[in-house]
Amino acid sequence: MVSEIKINDSMKIILHAGNARTHCMNALKLIEQVDFQQAKGEMKLANEEIVKAHHIQTNAIQDETQGMTGEYSVLFAHAQDTLMTVYSEINLTKRLLRIFSTYGNRLKILEDKLLEDKGVDE
Repeated sequence: MVSEIKINDSMKIILHAGNARTHCMNALKLIEQVDFQQAKGEMKLANEEIVKAHHIQTNAIQDETQGMTGEYSVLFAHAQDTLMTVYSEINLTKRLLRIFSTYGNRLKILEDKLLEDKGVDE
């Protein structure tokens, strides 16, 4: 029988990873809206949540290596899978944020240059 502690840890990992995913998806929507500062804020929140999930997983793994609560749990395996999937989503979103921020800055420079060349001030 899976221990109550392992079930609780599994659910906490899923909860925090899910919260991280929500913030990550919010950041992607903000990137679409060219609101990079807000997107960065959402990614900061996503990172805080994923770190919480990671700490719970790490503690559970350390407990298991010391012989405590070592039985297999499908729920814990699912929690770990969710955690790793959301890590990937976060990494991709961080990269997209950098890419689109860079392109946004380059476009702004070009637009400013075009307006300057036309003698138009914003």
